[in-house]
Amino acid sequence: MKSYRKSKIYVHLLFWILYYILEVYLDFYWSRYQFPGLEWQVRLQNTVVLELGYLLVKAPLAYSLLYLYEKMGLNRFLKLILYSVVIVLAVLAHRLFTHYIIYPYIYGATETLDGKEPSGFINGLVAFNSFMDLIFMVGLVFGVEITRQKNLLKEQLSQLKTEKLDQELTMLKAQINPHFLFNTLNNIYGMALKKADGTPEVILQLSKVMRYNIYEAAKKYISIKKEVENIRDFIQIQQIRHYDLEVSFHENLDRPSQEISPLILIQFVENAFKHGVSESIGQKFIHIDIQLKDGTLRYRIENSKEEKPHGNSTKIGLKNIRRQLELLYPKHMLTVEDKKDHYIVHLTIDLNDTSGH
Repeated sequence: MKSYRKSKIYVHLLFWILYYILEVYLDFYWSRYQFPGLEWQVRLQNTVVLELGYLLVKAPLAYSLLYLYEKMGLNRFLKLILYSVVIVLAVLAHRLFTHYIIYPYIYGATETLDGKEPSGFINGLVAFNSFMDLIFMVGLVFGVEITRQKNLLKEQLSQLKTEKLDQELTMLKAQINPHFLFNTLNNIYGMALKKADGTPEVILQLSKVMRYNIYEAAKKYISIKKEVENIRDFIQIQQIRHYDLEVSFHENLDRPSQEISPLILIQFVENAFKHGVSESIGQKFIHIDIQLKDGTLRYRIENSKEEKPHGNSTKIGLKNIRRQLELLYPKHMLTVEDKKDHYIVHLTIDLNDTSGH
C-alpha cells in the first residue's frame, strides 16, 4: 500500500510540474500579444505568479472529480449532479481569479474580449474559455491516473503470474525427489538383504546425489557442468545394481558455466531406468549424448525398452517434464520416439532464451 501511494504521489507531482511549465510557456507567449508594452522579464514574472494561482483552482477541481469517479458506490445520477456542481464552482473560481485579481492587480489592466471591449465577470465566451481550460486539465489528470492504474494492474498481474509459475515449478520438482529417493532406497534395501559388497558405496553416492537435490536444486539456475555431474553420479548408483547395463555417456560443452534450470536433464535418465532398463529382458543399454554450443543444448537419450510396457507408466513422468519445459523454456523442442525395442528422446533448448524465466 505504501509503494502504491508513493507511486501515485510521484506520478502526479511530475505531471503538475510538467503541466505548470507548459502553462507558463503558453501564457507567456500569449501575453506578448495581449500586453505588448510590458518588458519580457515583467511578463514572465507575472505569468509565473498567475499560473501558481490557477493551480489553486485546478488541482482541487481535478482531485474532487477524480474522487467522485473512484467512488463506485455512488448513484450515477447523484454523481452527475455532483460533477456539475463542482465544475460550475470551479468555473466561477477561475473567473473570479482572472477578472478580479489577474487583470487589475497583476497586469494593471481591464479584462477585454478582443483587446478593445471590456469583458464582464460573467460572459458566455470567457466563461466557455474558462470551462474548456479546466476540462482540458481534468482530462489530462484523468488520463495520467487511469494510465498509472493500468500499468500498476499489469505489474501486479505479471507478479502474480510469476509467483504462480514459481509455485507450480516448485511442486513439479517436489514430485521428483521423493520418487527418486523411494526407488534408490528400495535398491539399497535389496542389496542389504543380499549383503552386497557395494552397499556402502551406493549409500555414499546416494548422499552425494541427495545433497545436490536438496541444496543445488533449490537454486533457480545452476551451471550445466553441475547438472551433468549429478547425472553421472545418478548413473553410478544405478550401475552398481544393474551390473549388466551398457552405458555410453558423451558430452561436449563449449561453455560448462552456462546456466540451466536444475533437475531438467536428469529426469529423462530417471525415466530411462524406471520404464526401460529395469524392465528390459534382453540387452540393457542407455546411450546419452549432451552437446552445448553457442548456448544451444542438444540432448539425446536412447535406452532399451521393457517387453510389455505398463500402459501409462511413462506418460506421468513425461507429462511432468513437458510442463516444466513449457514454463522454463517455451521455445524448446522435445520429441520422443517409441520404437519396438527402445526409446529415443531428442531435446533442444536455447539456454540464452529467457522468455520463460
